[in-house]
Formats: sequence, C-alpha cells, structure tokens
Amino acid sequence: MKRFGALFDLDGVILDSESRYTEFWNGIERIYPTGIENYAVAIKGTTLPVILNNYASEDVRKDITNRLNEYQATMPFVPFAGAIDFLRRLHDAGIPMALVTSSDALKLKRLFATLPQLREQFDTVIDGDMVKHSKPDPEGYLRAARSIGMEPERCIVFEDSLQGLAAGRASGAKVVALATTYPADRVRDLADMTAPSLSAIEIQSLNNLIES
Repeated sequence: MKRFGALFDLDGVILDSESRYTEFWNGIERIYPTGIENYAVAIKGTTLPVILNNYASEDVRKDITNRLNEYQATMPFVPFAGAIDFLRRLHDAGIPMALVTSSDALKLKRLFATLPQLREQFDTVIDGDMVKHSKPDPEGYLRAARSIGMEPERCIVFEDSLQGLAAGRASGAKVVALATTYPADRVRDLADMTAPSLSAIEIQSLNNLIES
C-alpha cells in the first residue's frame, strides 16, 4: 500500500448528525432571524465563532452558545453504518489519520467519552478551538497534515460540506466528497472522488487516487 495521510471531517462524514444540526439551526433562525437564505445549510462546516459573527448582540451570541451546549449535551452520537470499521481498516493498515472538525473541545470530550473506540483510530485531532481560521480556510487541514508528518499533497481529505470541500481543495490534498449532506451531483465537481458513505470506499481506490 502506498503511504498517504487520511484527514477526516466529523459531522456528516463519520457521524450521522447533520440533520440534527439542521434542525437546531433552523430553530435558531426562527428565534433570531438573520435573513440568510437556507441558513442552516449555509453555515455547515464553519466554527461557532464564525457563525456567531452573524449576530450583533452579545446577549444573543451568549444565548445561542448556551442553547447549542445544552443541545449537544444530550444529542446522540450515531456513527454512519460501517464508518468506524472503515477507520479501523485504515488504522490497521498503518495509514496516519487525523480528525479535523469545526466542533469545539467540549463536544469532543463528550464524544470520545461516549465512543472511545473512535478516538483510538486517530493520531491527532484538530478541533475548532485550535484554529484561527474556519473552513473554507485550509488551516485545519494543513495543521493536521503537519501533525501526522505528511505533506498535504500526500493526504486525502474526507468531507461532506461545501465549506469543508473547499478547505480540502485549498490545502492541496486530494478530496473525497461524501454525498451524505448534499446529493452527489452537487459535490462531484468539488472533489476528486465521490462516495455515498465511507463504507462504500475501497482502500485500493484511495491508493489509486493518491497516485493519480
């Protein structure tokens, strides 16, 4: 197997959670309307500080943060079928891996307490609190590549959101789009490979992709 690095987004790639976040942010938009079209979809892939920039009032920002923390405190963490098995196969094959997510450290603490087998697959984790620039900026993916000792060009990014796909492309990595949040025809032109889920991907196809 050719050596490459695998850099994974979390929500919508590993966790089947984007529909829950859509529900949450649609509710916030009803309470504190921004006027941004398809708001819950438009903000996918970005960190909370960037999202909060849409609100001028500090009280509103605090209320939204509290509501989000309460929501995430009881939100179930449900991996897509076969997702952790796919990560485990890469891990067992000696592929260095990183998790690169816009989620904050508080959420990840609960996530890894709930799913310790998920944390075990990754050599490093880059969360939203660790970067200055949110996706679509490539900072998180560039930092992750350095952390696992790989050049970005020898890495494959796995993403579902438009912001995340743009960040992966900007990093110089190969990009795999998971058609979990958007239909395949919406993300196909933004990636080097498209798949319906991680479980549908053959490792040999990743070898071929990194060498293409």
